[in-house]
Amino acid sequence: MMPDVQDLLVEIGTEELPPKALQTLSNAFTSGIVDGLKKASLKADEVISYAAPRRLAVLLKGIPVKQENQSVERKGPAKKAAFDADGNPTKAVEGFARSCGVTPQQLEEIETPKGIWLVFRQEVPGKQTAALVPDIINQSLAKLPIPKRMRWGASDIEFVRPVHWIVMMLGNNVIPGKILGVSSGNTTLGHRFHHPEPIEIKQASDYVNVLRETGQVVASFSERREEVRKQAEASAKALGGNAQIDEDLLNEVTALIELPIAISGNFDKSYLEIPQECLISSMQDHQKYFPVVDDKGELLAHFITISNIKSSNPDTVREGNERVISPRFSDAKFFWEQDCKVKLESRRDATNKIIFQQKLGTLFEKTERVAQLAEAIAEQSGLDQQQARRAAELSKCDLGSEMVNEFPELQGIMGRYYALRDGEPEGVANALQEQYQPGFAGDVIPAGDIGKVLSLADKLDTLMGIFAIGMKPTGSKDPFSLRRSALGVLRIMIEGDMDLDLKALLEVSANSLADKVDAAKSIDETFDYIMERLRAYYQDQGIEAETVEAVASLRPSRPLDFDHRVKAVAAFKALPEAESLAAANKRISNILKKVEGDIPVSVDASLFIEPQETALYNAIQKKQQKVAPLFAKGEYSEALSSLATLRDEVDAFFDGVMVMADDEKLKNNRLALLAQLRNLFLNIADLSRL
Repeated sequence: MMPDVQDLLVEIGTEELPPKALQTLSNAFTSGIVDGLKKASLKADEVISYAAPRRLAVLLKGIPVKQENQSVERKGPAKKAAFDADGNPTKAVEGFARSCGVTPQQLEEIETPKGIWLVFRQEVPGKQTAALVPDIINQSLAKLPIPKRMRWGASDIEFVRPVHWIVMMLGNNVIPGKILGVSSGNTTLGHRFHHPEPIEIKQASDYVNVLRETGQVVASFSERREEVRKQAEASAKALGGNAQIDEDLLNEVTALIELPIAISGNFDKSYLEIPQECLISSMQDHQKYFPVVDDKGELLAHFITISNIKSSNPDTVREGNERVISPRFSDAKFFWEQDCKVKLESRRDATNKIIFQQKLGTLFEKTERVAQLAEAIAEQSGLDQQQARRAAELSKCDLGSEMVNEFPELQGIMGRYYALRDGEPEGVANALQEQYQPGFAGDVIPAGDIGKVLSLADKLDTLMGIFAIGMKPTGSKDPFSLRRSALGVLRIMIEGDMDLDLKALLEVSANSLADKVDAAKSIDETFDYIMERLRAYYQDQGIEAETVEAVASLRPSRPLDFDHRVKAVAAFKALPEAESLAAANKRISNILKKVEGDIPVSVDASLFIEPQETALYNAIQKKQQKVAPLFAKGEYSEALSSLATLRDEVDAFFDGVMVMADDEKLKNNRLALLAQLRNLFLNIADLSRL
């Protein structure tokens, strides 16, 4: 008797897939199959993806071999519309019954709140899983994120790479069908060199072991990646160093090989006189090598390469890799020596020939604007304005160097080296590299003060300029990385402890753009766009949206101050008095919203009738004196903690006092008292939003 569940194996065998897209293709392929099976009411106990240079595969363990029978119910017309006065079926019910393949008399009745309706019920037998799988696979393949599909041979079929074999198995049975023009079977191919012959798979669950033991292929991407990592680390350790493993490179190398074999290599120590970033870039980007560094992170004259072949003569492979890297390093040495023949500053005029953006001018003009803004930021921060301007003037000069022309990813890094060689102050030189930080999610902010200033100025000029010419991000399109720049601005101000007025800096930036575009009209929009990034910033920290909204509603213009307020409100919410005071603030807000005309501002203590009025008034006066200096120093947590002790007087006031009294004077006096109370909290946040 056939079991109720089996393992389902699907493998698409191809020419070598694009390495940088392999994981994306694998994830999408698996998701498409899982979604298709889910729609068919079929669910596996476990789903395992496999991805290697010449294959995308999925193993679904414990999947039902057949759908369960399904009850189908179709609602027809109401009974009163289904039959005429003589009890004969109407055309409406005849048409409905015909579409269901039955007679009107075979329809059932159901009671509903709107009366009796006719329904058709049917038990539909479930389909065999094997019959459903080919269509599900084809639909998944059709939806893969492939920018450019290719054809091969005389066929019109298109895919990312030519397809050579298809495996579709349920348990030990082949699922017949055609995928991308290729008939399915239970035969796969092993390693292109070590086992190119066909391999029969007898059971779907045998797939990964058969490929590894017979085919010499590690099918699992994650297992292969960890093998690469371990072998690289072990090889580096044997050389007396540590493998420097970039995760993107690790993924790319993993996607290039079926069977990882680490081989170490060496290069001439004289190349270590070149900035190590140049050598590392060449090794990683051009050769896909892992550099070897010492415990201090300094480059050693070794590298690790991952071969896809078990060579009988690994020394020959090593020598070949060493021969390949030598000309690359010779080029880097030549570029370095050529660049060092002139001062970095001498390349500044050349930036006048590089367009930053058509409407915003050249890079030279941008650096002039950035210099003005950097001086303003330095002035606000009490930092060296002259160094801030100098860093801005030199900030893009390395773009004209031979080294950056060859390795664009070294912009800023090379600027720092050239500036140090020219005798520029260390803070200025470091800023040339730090201007691009933070460059990606999780990246560090600049460590140096001048670096923070330059990074802020550069990002704010870009944000202000692009918004001013009407090219703000829309949807997923963000060609100038404004979202990243906006978050970078906020992180530098908050995490870098820079108490700067963002609105004021945008005004300076807008003024510097005046000869290019009327940027003043875009200041508010740019400000709002930047501050909006704070919602996601605090969400990542686990701070609730309502806490951020309580502060954002007051529109503080200093991000660091905004941060202090948010942290204070978050701490306040943990206090036992918080819920009551938040409710009171909401109640006060609602009362004051209904007041027509201006809200009274002055309180006349002689008009108090109830003792609760006097108690609340006296408590507010004392608190105002205590928290005013705390507000001035931005010590919001302490201020809110102090204000929290007003809860008893506030609760007593609402329990014993009718605010909207018939007597106009009493009412206005009580409204003024509530406004005073609310304004105390509004020095920090609008607690009515909590």
